[in-house]
This record gives sequence, structure tokens and C-alpha cells, in this order.
Amino acid sequence: MSSPTTLRITEIFHSLQGESRTVGIPTVFIRLTGCPLRCQYCDTAYAFEGGEILELEAIKRVLAEFDCNYVTVTGGEPLAQANCLKLLQQLCDADYEVSLETSGAMPIENVDKRVSIVMDLKTPASLEADKNRYENISHLKQGDQLKFVICDEKDYLWSKAKLDQYDLYSKVDEILFSPSFEEIEPALLAQWILRDKLKIRMQMQLHKQIWGSVAGK
Repeated sequence: MSSPTTLRITEIFHSLQGESRTVGIPTVFIRLTGCPLRCQYCDTAYAFEGGEILELEAIKRVLAEFDCNYVTVTGGEPLAQANCLKLLQQLCDADYEVSLETSGAMPIENVDKRVSIVMDLKTPASLEADKNRYENISHLKQGDQLKFVICDEKDYLWSKAKLDQYDLYSKVDEILFSPSFEEIEPALLAQWILRDKLKIRMQMQLHKQIWGSVAGK
């Protein structure tokens, strides 16, 4: 059982940021254990259970060994553990550049405002679109990013419709469309984006281009 000063951690590792605005920048990833979703394309199912219970201070000591200012807290679904909020605050207090990768299924309103949130809206082909917490959109701020993982043309049309339905261009600085790895040809997604003149950023997962489907790199 965890205490008010612990988190269950799957891994802490140093790699290149594979997605989002800071793609390519050396980053330390803190992967929290557990997730309430089961997206069909998930590549981190090993983080659903297990892990090691660590004190927040121990996590920060491990982090300091990497001598890296960029930190991403991810999962699983990191916000499924209440103490994630404390970790995020303490990392910001320590002057790290902190980002949070979240599925969009958990409330984000209490996330420290200094954190750059990268939030998914799950598309129909993820098989978890019913978990989207649309009220989170009102809590996004400039500096945050919103991500759609696109598996097929129906996903693309669904995602494009959400841009207008929720006035997403006005909510965040960056809207990311990412082709689901080995499910859709990136060139096809690029063609649709250019055809429709979408004001979004298409992103590829850099870590998978470098290391393939091996997670934890």
C-alpha cells in the first residue's frame, strides 16, 4: 500500500523525447505504473501492473543522477496515482522543465500550471474513445498540447470534427496528429492534412524510427 509520499514506478530512464514539442531533446522519463485504459495499440502494457514503490525523495535522487533538465512523467496513466500531482509540483519547484503525458481520461485541473500537459483525445479505433473526459479541454492552457493518434480515415475525420466542435485551436498552442505505428501509412495522413489545410502538427514517433517497436528506449 502506498503512502502520501510514494508512487509505484515501472521505470526511470534517459532517452530522446520521441513526441511533442520537445521531440529529439534528451529527456528523463518517469513511467508510473497502472492505467484504466486498454487502447488496442498500446505499447506500454508492461506498465499496467508491477513496478516498485518509491518515495518521492528517492525518485528525485534517481533523477538527479542523469544531469538532465527535461523530465516527462508518463505511464500507464500517471494521473491514476494521486501522488503524481505532488511529484509534478516538486519537480517544478526543483526547476526541471516538466511535461505530463496523459490519456485524457483523468481530471487535469489540479496539475501544476508550470507543467506542459500533453493530453490525448482517444479516437474510435483506439477502442477507448468512451473514456475521453471532455471537460478537461476547458482546463488546458497555452503551452499545453493535444494529441490524436490516428489509425484510419474514420479516426482522421472524427479528429478533424473535434477541432471545430470544441474550438481546439483556441485552447492550446499545439495540436498533434500522429499516425498509429504500422496501422496507417504516414504519407496518407500527411496527404489528408495538406488537402484539408489543417493548422496542426503531424508528428512521427522518433523513438520508434530509431529503435523500432522496442519500448523503454
